[in-house]
Amino acid sequence: MRSISPLVAAFAAIGTASAMAAAPMCKAESGAAQVPVIELYTSEGCSSCPPADRWLSSLKPIAASGRAVVQAFHVGYWDYIGWVDRFAAAAHTARQREVASRNGLSNIYTPQVVRNGKDWRDYARALEGGESARARIVMQKTGEDAFEAQVSTPDGVGAWAAYWTVTEHGHSSKVKAGENAGESLQHDFVVRQYVPAGEYRGASRLTLRAVASQVAHPRQVNLVVFEPKTGRPLQALSLGC
Repeated sequence: MRSISPLVAAFAAIGTASAMAAAPMCKAESGAAQVPVIELYTSEGCSSCPPADRWLSSLKPIAASGRAVVQAFHVGYWDYIGWVDRFAAAAHTARQREVASRNGLSNIYTPQVVRNGKDWRDYARALEGGESARARIVMQKTGEDAFEAQVSTPDGVGAWAAYWTVTEHGHSSKVKAGENAGESLQHDFVVRQYVPAGEYRGASRLTLRAVASQVAHPRQVNLVVFEPKTGRPLQALSLGC
């Protein structure tokens, strides 16, 4: 076996360190405008949901450019029909009930689009913006599946709350029972992790240990900062890493 000279080894180490230093940091900072937050409440057991799922998938370029935070919350209250939605979680249904209560709705339904905390029926206008942000977020990846965010608010903003989500693209299901029996469904922005982050005042640091990333399903890590009483977002931000 040929030995490697100390000089060659030293240059190799320098090259490796330079490559690591040049590696792009996964970091983002929110802007002056409030980013629209779009939530879709959907189910694989709901026959009217696939068109809404397709509409949501069409927002991928917009979300990738940071112009919206988009999330698909799958719910399980249609599972009794015969098909269990593997992406559904009780926490998603609980969140939808909170949204319904804030909007004065007597029931929950699918597909439901929620824009900036409000029940929203006009999909074509869901991405309209123009409002000024009332919070600033600086978010970065700090380790393997570890993230942190620094949140600050201007004078006049009292208590604020936040939640994290991890969403994934490129999921599919071959439905074998229920209203969508025989259909092949495609899903993007699927919420795989939903973590309420509590209530705060003033500048604070939030952290998240995210579910492991999957090469086949690109993920986005999202943080939404909002008014606790109304659910109205103050600002939102995504990282695609």
